[in-house]
Amino acid sequence: MKASSANLLSVLKGPKQFVIPIYQRTYSWQIAQCEKLLKDIIRISKDPSVPGHFIGSIVYFQEGIHTVSDVPELLVIDGQQRLTTVSLMIAAIAEFVKENDIEIETNFTKLQNYYLLNAEEEGNLRYKLLLTRKDKETLIDLIKGVPLNEDHSQRVYENFNYFKSKINKDNAEDIYNGIQRLFIVDVALEKDKDNPQLIFESLNSTGLDLSHADLIRNYILMGQEVNLQKELYERFWYPMEQSYGNDYSTYFDWFMRDYLSVKTGSIPKIDMVYDSFKNYVQGDNAPKSIKEVVEDIYKFSNHYVKIVLHKEPDTEINLAFKSISKLKVGVSYPYFLPIYNDYKDEVISKIELLEIISLIESYVFRRAICGIPTNSMNKTFSNLYKTIQKDKYIESVKASLQLLESYKRFPTDSEFEKEIVMKDVYNFRSRNYLLSKLENFKRKELVNVDNYTIEHVMPQNSNLSQEWRSMLGENWKAIQENYLHTIGNLTLTAYNSELSDRPFKHKKTIEGGFNDSPIRLNDFLRKTEFWREEDILNRAKELSVKAINIWKSAVLTEEQLEYYRPEVKSSATYSIDAYDYLKGDMIELYEALKKRILNIDSSVHEEYKKLYIAYKSSTNFVDIVPQKSRLRLSLNIVFSDITDPKGYCKDITGLGRWGNGDVEVAFENLNQLDDIMELIEQAFDKLEEL
Repeated sequence: MKASSANLLSVLKGPKQFVIPIYQRTYSWQIAQCEKLLKDIIRISKDPSVPGHFIGSIVYFQEGIHTVSDVPELLVIDGQQRLTTVSLMIAAIAEFVKENDIEIETNFTKLQNYYLLNAEEEGNLRYKLLLTRKDKETLIDLIKGVPLNEDHSQRVYENFNYFKSKINKDNAEDIYNGIQRLFIVDVALEKDKDNPQLIFESLNSTGLDLSHADLIRNYILMGQEVNLQKELYERFWYPMEQSYGNDYSTYFDWFMRDYLSVKTGSIPKIDMVYDSFKNYVQGDNAPKSIKEVVEDIYKFSNHYVKIVLHKEPDTEINLAFKSISKLKVGVSYPYFLPIYNDYKDEVISKIELLEIISLIESYVFRRAICGIPTNSMNKTFSNLYKTIQKDKYIESVKASLQLLESYKRFPTDSEFEKEIVMKDVYNFRSRNYLLSKLENFKRKELVNVDNYTIEHVMPQNSNLSQEWRSMLGENWKAIQENYLHTIGNLTLTAYNSELSDRPFKHKKTIEGGFNDSPIRLNDFLRKTEFWREEDILNRAKELSVKAINIWKSAVLTEEQLEYYRPEVKSSATYSIDAYDYLKGDMIELYEALKKRILNIDSSVHEEYKKLYIAYKSSTNFVDIVPQKSRLRLSLNIVFSDITDPKGYCKDITGLGRWGNGDVEVAFENLNQLDDIMELIEQAFDKLEEL
């Protein structure tokens, strides 16, 4: 490596060509960034005391620093945005000078031949900066001064026009003088001595500049032979980028997280996707060649786009995925990806795929209605595909859902019916989804509920009119409190202001009232003359029956389930009596701590192990080892992640201990309980983030 401080224009001078590799992201600076650079340039041009302005580094790769060539081709590893922006500014000054026939310290020919062109060369070698794809053609056309293609690079063109609009006869020379005082760190890498990938990662180690999508793409393509690089990018990576549209980086990062979950069985943190990817491709279970890796990513990325961005060509399947996306259950995608792949490989039929989507939609929605915590659902879905038996596909899917227990369970019909009748639906996150599904059940001409407002049949006004009080009875206040926001009392209307707090019979009979409404949710209201507690409950019951048919349960017979039930391994079972030290003061200490831990969340449960007592949600977050004069706690959290103002925690990373985790805490008396619980809750919260 050869690195030195250098004047930017001096670096550009002389025969050379900076080439942006095909795998690099396209030019992305926006007007705001161009504006800031231009202001800095004008500022330094007017202040003789400022020797120059540093704008960052230009890192490039060449076959050998001392290679002799008429026009050395330098592959840019870092600095594309700066090089392109300054080139656009120079091109704008050159065009301005030519069009206005003015003289500054330089002229049109010098600006072009010194900093934009290799004047003696032809073809692509003629240009000092060679971008990729549309960026390349647009920059060349701007330098040549010819009309742009219809499909030109918008960003390159906009920024060029911005600079041109800001240059005038009064400031043209100032801008050029300012550009002359721009400095960079000029870093030249040698092929056989430097690792460009490591240097690239180091330059972008903050994660503020490049997305994981950029880092992964560069990791895959940077070290490949040029022809393979081009093939992988043109055939797979570029079409994949285009399929995500303008949100490529965001969506790709989430896709790659789900992809790695499918391939490794472990869910990486979103900010660790790049590192997890490197571990995957370097591991034994990855495809043998980089081409196979890219082909597989491309295939699953296409699945992801169809599932998540709703680009599935089959209308029924697309509507099914759109429906489940309204529940905002992105954690299900690692489950759907391999199932959709099975569908594309014709392992399952379209009908079977639709049935599975419907089952998962029911599973998620029933849990939401029943108020079951969503913690660890990502891990549930990441492991669920492993339970599928290809020869009994649908049956094994149903069995895997039906056999889920505790906080992972699939609510039964009776549990679902009970909860949906009494739930506060009005303040429910998915209320529009719920009402839409109820309204459109078995309906071909779909009603868009977003075009309507939610109407409380029994009004929200706490000061109900005398007519409403008389209809509801002496218990009217309790009835209002209990049923106001429940499904039995809610409907849809386009006449919310007209209906307002009117008596029930008026709401039925006025123009636009329930009797005139084409909305099916109003069918019951048209048939009843009164609106009392029993009417609200009867309508809720009617809607709950419909709900059970919409969000169907995964029901198999006990005989069928028995086939899929995992064998219980014969092993020793333990009870609290197995721990010699749990007596006297220690049992009191333990019982107090146990009560607090179990109250953290409904998903938390206790398991007695041979040497310790485990508390887990999806997995252990704290383990208790009873000792003679204390309870030794193992917290399943990285030591650097724990906040411990009172210094209770001990780092046991890499040390052998009973229990799980890198943090050890001694619990010796009840006065410590609140402090100890704060530490335990940190371990639980960290577990739920994974």
